[in-house]
Amino acid sequence: MKILQQIISRLNDDSIQVRGEAFNALLLNQNKISKILIKNLNSTNKNIKGFTSLVLANRNDKDSIPEIIKIVNDEHERVRSCAIGALGYLKAENISEIILKLISDSSLEVQISALNAAIQTKISIPEQKINEMSKNDDVQIKNLLLKLKK
Repeated sequence: MKILQQIISRLNDDSIQVRGEAFNALLLNQNKISKILIKNLNSTNKNIKGFTSLVLANRNDKDSIPEIIKIVNDEHERVRSCAIGALGYLKAENISEIILKLISDSSLEVQISALNAAIQTKISIPEQKINEMSKNDDVQIKNLLLKLKK
């Protein structure tokens, strides 16, 4: 348990390589660590909170969906982006309101994650919203809007 928490703390390391290794160690861990991971969604650290939601998603932990939903309105854009990305990856149901809210987020990173989640969960975005977002010059946004229209 202590070692597991040390690995989780490495999700906040300055080195991207160390963060990646910690992510992989948690992802590949064969033990039942979901409860500990879910507990870390309440961390005060934005990296631990955000990346833990992605670990849970990559472990296909659908039981974590209600807890991940609780962090989609976090003050940190990294957490919001990771949380909506995790929900999209898990193909969470009944998240259309969350997606519609986050595609209007002040952060471009969050908007992109929300659009990806809309595509993954096959949630339709109102035409007016798509037209509004089409004015954005970001290439990623434009490409995602094209995928969304298909």
